Amino acid sequence: MSLMEWTESMSVGVTQFDDEHKKLIVLINDLFDAVQAGRGRQALGSVLDELVDYTKTHFSHEEHNLKKFNYPDFAAHKKEHDVLTKQVIDIQRKYHGGATAMLSMEVMSFLKSWLINHIQGTDSRYTAFLNEKGLR
Repeated sequence: MSLMEWTESMSVGVTQFDDEHKKLIVLINDLFDAVQAGRGRQALGSVLDELVDYTKTHFSHEEHNLKKFNYPDFAAHKKEHDVLTKQVIDIQRKYHGGATAMLSMEVMSFLKSWLINHIQGTDSRYTAFLNEKGLR
């Protein structure tokens, strides 16, 4: 059973970024399924590894295009990416430090917040800008 499903309301109007954002939903659902099956601790390590890789790759793609087209809010957007990256690394550090109690739930909550606040909030602000530049 899935916790979240992709809907068009989550789209930022750029196919590559939408496809990458869908990966977050997969990570949320994978972790949710593992927690429901009593395998949260085992799944958490691989989810966090994927999340760290995802963060580096996805943010690099977004930042490259925002910078390339001189997005006016680039600095603020990059700052949000830096904060999210730090949070991901901090959570991974907790995991490797042996923290397990409720960490799976913390990660799911963090990912849902990322999806709602950053993608549907901050990222949605660049849609018209990038679409005008021909990026769809």
